[in-house]
Amino acid sequence: MLEIDALLDQIVPAAEAAVVAYGMSVLTRAQDETAGATVRLGQRLLARLLNRGADADPVRVTVAGLADAGADPDMLALRRAELRVALREALRESPGLADELRALLPERPAVQADGERSVALAGNNSGIISTGDGAKNTLHQ
Repeated sequence: MLEIDALLDQIVPAAEAAVVAYGMSVLTRAQDETAGATVRLGQRLLARLLNRGADADPVRVTVAGLADAGADPDMLALRRAELRVALREALRESPGLADELRALLPERPAVQADGERSVALAGNNSGIISTGDGAKNTLHQ
């Protein structure tokens, strides 16, 4: 279950970005030069998810719902949750699908923090990271 949730945490944002950017045409639209990497990844993930015949129908319905949600933040949150649930069910029903989707995802750097109050960071940080007792973080301008 935790493995599926971790995979969903990577798949749902990319799939959502593709649907929000292109609506239902996300499945047939040629890759646009200006589309971001996340949208292109979402297109590939959705293409794989939705090209499974009748098994893909629940995911297809939630993708359509997300595409129709417009800019309403409450509807987007609801449709995003519905997409996550539909994807979770698809992954549970098709164990091999998780491996196929995982193969489409970019590799994530291994991050490990060792020792008391260590911090692990994969990527960039533009803020303060503090682990000390009673630390006072201030920004000097």
